[in-house]
Amino acid sequence: MATFLYRLGSAAYRRSWPFLAFWLILLLAVGGLAGAFAQKPSSSFTIPGLDSVVTMEKMQEIFPAAEDPTNAPTGNIVIRAPEGTTLTDPVVAAEVDEMLAEVRDTGLLSDPETIVDPVMASQGLQAQMVPQMEAQGMPQEKIRADLATVSPLSADETTGIVTVRFDADTMLDVPTSDVATVTDILDRYDEGDLTVVYNGNTFGAMSGDINMTSEAIGLGVAALVLIITFGSVVAAGMPLISAIIGVAIGFLGVQLTTAVSDDVSDMTPVLATMIGLAVGIDYALFIVSRFRTELIKATGANDLDPKDLAQRLRGMDRDTRAHAMGMAVGTAGSAVIFAGLTVLIALAALSIINIPFLTTMALAAAATVAIAVLIALTFLPALVGLFGTRVFAARVPGIKAPDPEDDHPTMGLRWVRRVRQRPVAHLLVGVILLGLLAVPALNMRLAMPTDGSATPGTPPRIAHEITADAFGPGRDAPMIALLDLAEVDPQERPVVMGGGVEKLVSTDGVANAQVVATTDDLGAAQVLITPEFEATDPAATQLLADLRDTDLGVPFGVTGATAIFDDVSDRLQDVLLPYVGIVLALAFLVLLLVFRSIWVPLIAALGFGLSVAATFGVTVALFQEGWLGLIDDPQPLLSFLPIMLIGLVFGLAMDYQVFLVTRMREGWSHGKTAGNATSNGFKHGARVVTAAALIMISVFAAFMAQDMVFIKTMGFALAVAVALDAFVVRMMIIPATMFLLDERAWWLPRWLDRILPTVDVEGEGLKDVRTA
Repeated sequence: MATFLYRLGSAAYRRSWPFLAFWLILLLAVGGLAGAFAQKPSSSFTIPGLDSVVTMEKMQEIFPAAEDPTNAPTGNIVIRAPEGTTLTDPVVAAEVDEMLAEVRDTGLLSDPETIVDPVMASQGLQAQMVPQMEAQGMPQEKIRADLATVSPLSADETTGIVTVRFDADTMLDVPTSDVATVTDILDRYDEGDLTVVYNGNTFGAMSGDINMTSEAIGLGVAALVLIITFGSVVAAGMPLISAIIGVAIGFLGVQLTTAVSDDVSDMTPVLATMIGLAVGIDYALFIVSRFRTELIKATGANDLDPKDLAQRLRGMDRDTRAHAMGMAVGTAGSAVIFAGLTVLIALAALSIINIPFLTTMALAAAATVAIAVLIALTFLPALVGLFGTRVFAARVPGIKAPDPEDDHPTMGLRWVRRVRQRPVAHLLVGVILLGLLAVPALNMRLAMPTDGSATPGTPPRIAHEITADAFGPGRDAPMIALLDLAEVDPQERPVVMGGGVEKLVSTDGVANAQVVATTDDLGAAQVLITPEFEATDPAATQLLADLRDTDLGVPFGVTGATAIFDDVSDRLQDVLLPYVGIVLALAFLVLLLVFRSIWVPLIAALGFGLSVAATFGVTVALFQEGWLGLIDDPQPLLSFLPIMLIGLVFGLAMDYQVFLVTRMREGWSHGKTAGNATSNGFKHGARVVTAAALIMISVFAAFMAQDMVFIKTMGFALAVAVALDAFVVRMMIIPATMFLLDERAWWLPRWLDRILPTVDVEGEGLKDVRTA
C-alpha cells in the first residue's frame, strides 16, 4: 500500500490540474444536484418495532384518520392576552380574530374554517361534549375534568391554543417558505400587546436552522494553530482549503440524500460538517507536516526555519519535490488511511443497532470522513504541487516552527522524559483524574428533543412554558392508550371500556384519562391520557411503565409522541453497553493488527474507555446537572448523543494512537530499547498530534454556537473527549504504561505473529524508493 500511495502522491504533485479538476467538478456536480433535488431533512426520530410504534401503526389501521404525532404537519399557535385582560375581552378578541383571519387567508392550511379563536372553539367544544357526556350518566366532576383537559382555553381565560394543520401529508412535505409565511404573521402580532408564539412539529422544525458561525470560528482557530505549526501562511492554508472542499462535498452529498431517504435528520448535515472539518484539517496537517520533513531531508540539513526552507525550495527541482510528496503520502498517508478506517469502522458499526435515523447519521458522517481521507491523499498533494516552491512562503515573523525530526530537544521530548522519570505517578494521576471526572455519569438521564428542551427564548420554548403554566405540564406530553375490545361481548364493551378508563385515571401521575374515539361497534377505543408531568421528567418514564403494567382486563398499548420518544430513549440506553463492547473489541483487533502487540492495543482500548467515561461525566455535570452555572438551561442529554459520541471518539482516539505509537514501534523495530523508542517516538509525534488535537478541540467547541441542543452538546462533548484523550490518555497514560511494561509492551505470541497480516503503516517498504 505504501508504494501505491507513494506513486499516487508524487503523480498528484506533478500533474496537479487533473486531480484538482476532478474534485472541483465533483463539487459542482453534487452541488447542482443537491440544489435541484434536495428535500427538507426530517425532525422525526422513531424506531420500527417499539411497543409504542407498533401500537401507533395498529391504531392507524383501525382509525384511518389517526396521524403519527411525531410526523404530522401540525402546529400550535399559543396566544396569551395582555396582562390584566382575558381573551374574552372585546378588544383582545377582535385582535385575535384579525390575526387568525390573516392566517386563514394564506391558503396554506387545510380546513381553514376550523381555525377560530380559542374562546369560540371552547364554547363549541362544550356545546358538543357536555350533552353527550350527560347522556352517558357521567358525573359533573368528570365532565369538567375532561373538558379542561382538551379545552383550547385556559381556566382563567388568559391563554388559548389554536391547532393548525398545513396542507401536506407530513411535516417533511411542508415547504419552509410556507411555514415562514405563517410565522411572519404571528411574529408581527407578537410585537404588539398580545403574546403570540408557536410550537409543535412543523413550527418546531424551524428552530433548528444551520448557521455558518461555528465553521467560521473553527476555521479561524485552526488557521492560527496551523500558522504556529508551519510558520507560513501559505502552508497553513493547504489543510484548510482541502478540508473545506471535502466538507462541502460531504455536506452537499448529505443534502442530496434527502431526495431518496426520509431518515436524514436535520442534525445529520451539521454533524457530518463537524466531523469532516475536524478530520479533514487533521489528516491534511499530518501529510503537509511529513512533506516538510521530507523536504528538509532532501536539503541535507537537520533543521531549517520556514524562511530558509522557502529559499532552498527555489533551487530544488520539481522531481525532488514530487519525491518528497510521494514519501509523505506513502508514510503519513498510510497512517491517515488507517486512522480514517478506524473512524469508518466505529461509525459503520452503529448500523448494527438497526435504528434507521441513527444509521443514516452515522453513515453520513462516515462518508464525509472517507471523502476527507481521499481529499488528503489526492487533492492536497495536487494543491501543494500547484503552489510549487511557494508552498512555505509568506513566513510569519517570530514563529520558528521547528521540525520535530531535528536533533534539538522539543517540548514533547522534555515532557516524555518527565513521564519516564516517574511513570507510576503519571499513570495514577491520569487514571484517578479521569475516574473522578466520570463519577457524574452515573446520574446520566437520556431524553429525546421536545419543545421543552428547545433553546430558551425561541417561540417553541416560550410556547411550551406558557402552555405548561396555563394548562399544566402534561398538556404537551399526552399519551394515547389503544384498547382492544374485539374479544369482549358487544353488550359488555361500554362497561369494560369505562372500567379501563377508571383504572387509567387512578394510576399515580395521571391528571386525566378520557375516551376520545371509538369504532362504531366499540371494538376499539382511543383513550387520551394526560400526565401530571412534562415529557422529559423522569416521572413520565415511570408513569409509562406503570400504565403498561396496569391490568385493564383487555389487551391495550400506549402510544403518542411522549411514549414513542421514551421508548426510543430506552432502546438507545439498552444498546449503549453492547455497543461499547463492540467498539472496544474493534479497537483491540485493529490495533493488534497495526502494532503486533497484545499490551499496546489493550491499554489503548482501556484508555479510550476512561476518556469516554470522563467525557460523559463532565457533560452530565455541566449540561444535565448545571454544575458551575455555565449552562443556564440544564436538560437531560439527548438519547442518541452517548452512542454517537462513543463511535466518533473511538475513531479520533485511534487517530492519535496510530500517529504516536507507530513512531515508537518503528524505533523499537530498528533496534532501540523499548524506553528509548517510546521517548523518541513521542518526540516525533507529539508536536503534530498536539496541533491536530487543538484544531479538533477548537472546531468542535465552536459548534456550541449552534442553536440545536444536540449539536451544541455534541460539540462540547467532542471537544472535551479530544482534550482528555489526546493530552491525558495518549500523552500521559500511554507513555507511562509503555515505560512500565518496557520490552513486554511489544510482546506477541509467535503463533499469532505468524497468522497476522503485515500492515506497513509507517511505509517501511519505501526504503528503496528513488526519485522517479
